[in-house]
Amino acid sequence: MKRVLFLCTGNSCRSQMAEGIINHDFAEEIEAFSAGTEPHGLNPRAVQVMAEAGIDIAEQTSDHLSKYDGQNFDYVITLCGDANEKCPLFMGGVQRIHMGFDDPPKATGSSEEVLDVYRRVRDEIREKLGMFFKSELNL
Repeated sequence: MKRVLFLCTGNSCRSQMAEGIINHDFAEEIEAFSAGTEPHGLNPRAVQVMAEAGIDIAEQTSDHLSKYDGQNFDYVITLCGDANEKCPLFMGGVQRIHMGFDDPPKATGSSEEVLDVYRRVRDEIREKLGMFFKSELNL
């Protein structure tokens, strides 16, 4: 079983979505975790749009990166530029990868327009990570 850690600044939205998607879509192959350099708590809109996709992330926790000190991961994937810059060095042959996505909490407009941004980013994360891990794991 491969282990992956997704990093964002707040660990409230993108990294939470990535954790939920990978634990759902690759449950037999990958164990996913997420953390932030400055955790803010779980974003309710992220929980909502993930539920729309059939993935429940409501019980996930918003954790500081230090929670994973000393743990081994096969992949550490940063999902925002700030986390990419602040990501510490991980030992043990870990693959460190940056995959940037728009930050849904920064979306403006009506409630529905903002939710559409969350949905778009959710779908982009699912597609990009899905293609990456299918290739990496030869699935």
